[in-house]
Amino acid sequence: MAFLCLSLSTLSCSSDDSVSDEFDNVNGNVEVKLIKSIAVTSAQDPQENKNINLTYTSDGLLNTITDGVENSIFVYDNDDNLSNITGGGDNLTIEELYESPYDAFETGEVLVYDDNGNPQTIEFYEEEYDYDVEDYVMKTYTAEVTYDDAHNPYFYTLKAGGIIDVLDDVQLNFSMNPQAPEIVQARLLFPMNNPSQLVYKNEAGEIIYTINANYVYDNENYPTSVTVTAVAVQDSEQSTYTAVYEYVE
Repeated sequence: MAFLCLSLSTLSCSSDDSVSDEFDNVNGNVEVKLIKSIAVTSAQDPQENKNINLTYTSDGLLNTITDGVENSIFVYDNDDNLSNITGGGDNLTIEELYESPYDAFETGEVLVYDDNGNPQTIEFYEEEYDYDVEDYVMKTYTAEVTYDDAHNPYFYTLKAGGIIDVLDDVQLNFSMNPQAPEIVQARLLFPMNNPSQLVYKNEAGEIIYTINANYVYDNENYPTSVTVTAVAVQDSEQSTYTAVYEYVE
């Protein structure tokens, strides 16, 4: 409960605006496009290559997401409201797509939002081995996020899966109605624009990992491809991935 109150207090204002309202306010009239597939290629190891495929029902609802190993199946009630997601996998999470070793966008707490309501500084916790105490301890890390001047390309795909409707129902005005903490957290961490850089820092404020995503966009400002470069600063290791996006015709 303390975590929820602290998270809610970081909002720039207490607003009843839904995710859909905020997305429209920030991005204007965005063409609806549904992602059909994302083909990820590793420059280091072909075994890291994967094809993420999405299927939809005849009514346009998101049906499945799979990378050939993990599968997510979306289940709806008679009114086409999302009732469950079976299976596993995080194939459409930001840091999973960027091959990040961290999960700030899933477990973090937003400290600062930018002018568009995007999470700009996120605090999260990582377990580190402390040689002084000869045991693992929890350390506070931060992620600083920069965005392209482009809408979140996953918005309408997530809307087709009922996810946006779930987030739209989250109240950020200290409503007394009980709400699942993980849903509130997902609402607070949802970006309106497309992340293009993540800089991770340790407890001392030192940069330990960076991710830069260089996107190519079509005429509707949807990405057609991206080159992601990740650098582990301490080890001076660099990894490069490319991804190609296809959309439902």
